[in-house]
Amino acid sequence: MYVSHLSLHDFRSYPSVEVPLDAGVTAFVGRNGQGKTNLVEAIDYLSRLQSHRVATDAPLVRAGAEQAVVRAAVVRDGRTATLEVEINAGRANKARINKSPLPRTRDLVGLVRTVVFSPEDLTLVKGDPSDRRRFLDDLMILRAPRLAGVRSDYDRVLKQRNSLLKTAGLARGSAREGALATLSVWDDHLATIGAEILAQRLSLVEALRPYVGKAYETVARGASRDDAEITYKPVVEPVVEPVETTPSVETLRQAILDELARRQKDELDRGISLVGPHRDDLLLHISAGTERLPVKGYASHGESWSFALALRLAAYDLLRADGDDPILILDDVFAELDSQRRVQLAELVADAEQVLVTAAVPEDVPAALAGARYHVKAGEVTRDE
Repeated sequence: MYVSHLSLHDFRSYPSVEVPLDAGVTAFVGRNGQGKTNLVEAIDYLSRLQSHRVATDAPLVRAGAEQAVVRAAVVRDGRTATLEVEINAGRANKARINKSPLPRTRDLVGLVRTVVFSPEDLTLVKGDPSDRRRFLDDLMILRAPRLAGVRSDYDRVLKQRNSLLKTAGLARGSAREGALATLSVWDDHLATIGAEILAQRLSLVEALRPYVGKAYETVARGASRDDAEITYKPVVEPVVEPVETTPSVETLRQAILDELARRQKDELDRGISLVGPHRDDLLLHISAGTERLPVKGYASHGESWSFALALRLAAYDLLRADGDDPILILDDVFAELDSQRRVQLAELVADAEQVLVTAAVPEDVPAALAGARYHVKAGEVTRDE
């Protein structure tokens, strides 16, 4: 799978730009602020309908414009399809395949798959649990796009339930009784949808674990694959039946309901949902002698970078094992790495079907990633001949 042509209209800094691309390695070189990252961000947006740089769509629409359009020709198994998303500021986005509208924009998710390495990856290790949950959910949805709807449903239920908790916490008498009766309905919704997300995350972490160890061994100096460990930490602790090797969705659903009942007073007092997969974390540990220590707070800067790279490489390897090479995007990441990790990362990904690199100066692009090169300056994208 690779993108053979990218068209942008009023996306970020570009009023309009057309960029032909090839399989293999393509580097976009230019000083900061010239628009090189905007190009690869657009391709990643087509994959996930989210930016790896900002949390909302508004900054993606060029200042003064009402909408942005990202269009890409994607080649898969020798066939080309044109994917398009129309990003509307303050209104619903629209998606098309080969000019035919899709019923829902999220039906575009996963048709092109990307893995992005960027300086922000360090937040996977040093950031909040929400950063690690987002990493898992993005990967989960790329592997099974239908789960985009499940996650959207969960976010909607969570918002409604939080609003009801605030109301119920302040209500008195019959009004409180009515609010609590309604709350039980939303408890059931949250438990049902949350259990599916939780089951998917647990399965994903099990599938990802060996790839993380293998990748960490490759990028960390003197490490073995047993030195890096990931563990999913849910808020609920389900009671697993003896016949179950992993908790079933129904077991997880009941565990969430039980914990919601136990924490109801706390939730009413605080006016917020304290139970569910939105409160879980992905724990990261490294070996230090005979001890297992959390990466956050104990790992050196170099070890933290190695773990962040290992997570991204593991995601790439897992998607590749599913049958399709995802498009690799290396966004200004080499400037953040020491020379050894630069070389190791470049050699690991050089054989991918398509690699898109951004760099401030040509010297930041490792020799192993020789290929097509574009210079980006003030929104002008010029290919070297």
